Amino acid sequence: MCLGRGDKGKGKAAPPPGPSHQWHQQGGDVKDGQAWKPPAGPPPGGHHQQVDYAAPRPPPAGPAPAYDWAGPPRDPPPPIAHDRSHTTNATEAEAEAGENWCRQYPLTTPLVLDEAGRSALRSRNIRLIEPFGFNGRLNWLAKGHWEVKTNNGSSDSCIIGYPPLYVVCEREAATPTTVYYEVKLRADSRHNSVALGFTALPYPSFRMPGWHRGSLAVHGDDGHRFVNDRWGGNDFTTEFRRGDTYGIGMTLTPTTYGKRDVDVFLTHNGVRVGGWDLHEETDAEGDLPVAGLEGFHDLSCAIGTFDGVSVEVILDPEKWMYRQVANGKN
Repeated sequence: MCLGRGDKGKGKAAPPPGPSHQWHQQGGDVKDGQAWKPPAGPPPGGHHQQVDYAAPRPPPAGPAPAYDWAGPPRDPPPPIAHDRSHTTNATEAEAEAGENWCRQYPLTTPLVLDEAGRSALRSRNIRLIEPFGFNGRLNWLAKGHWEVKTNNGSSDSCIIGYPPLYVVCEREAATPTTVYYEVKLRADSRHNSVALGFTALPYPSFRMPGWHRGSLAVHGDDGHRFVNDRWGGNDFTTEFRRGDTYGIGMTLTPTTYGKRDVDVFLTHNGVRVGGWDLHEETDAEGDLPVAGLEGFHDLSCAIGTFDGVSVEVILDPEKWMYRQVANGKN
């Protein structure tokens, strides 16, 4: 749901001023990023070693085994990518304004939380930050439980939580970590144009999550998933239904080769309904980098809204419908 939204007007978009996420300058110093170090040992030698030649073996006797057409595909095709959404799309000027904003405000290094921030993270008493120019209201209902309502005709916005759900400096380097939250699309919501995602910081608050660097999301109006994707996203799930609850999670698992395996998953009314590998095979020409989402940057919840919606954001594990994460069994 990105480029080409004709019903949003024409002309060049006017982005808001710099990032509203100023908490990284408060309550503790920012931890410096670590410089890359070359591998130990000398570089590979330039000489060639003589090896014995072994002729290839002949093919096996008999016919080739038959392909099991009734079984699952051995190499399933990648999800279908779209240049546009079949529902609503933002203008090219808005997309370029978001890119310009990201170039002006690069991703920050990990936060060092003060005691108040660590306490809020442990208790999941996450605060939602109202975006610049937000046309709606955020209401705190209880610890880790918020109400979000936007007015009809509201433009794209991204609501970000603080402290981040994934804080690099608060995680054990060798332990898998899952971050997760849920959003209930209320029965009285005028539209289903809400998105569930995560983002590294900072992120343009006038854009939906998943459209720019360091961000991913599943969009409810078309069911597409977006990872740094300013176009139409990839096929993923069905459109969100009013009255239902959806959850999004990321599991980051350390590996022996330095990077983390990152699995993203979606739940619907407490049941896991799909997911994808962040580092899955992608289109080298069409897909953009996933930097910022690989566990080396803090990750905040990112809830996107457009037009008139009414939702509840549930960050308290005690209130989640999906109990596997709440019980630590994901």
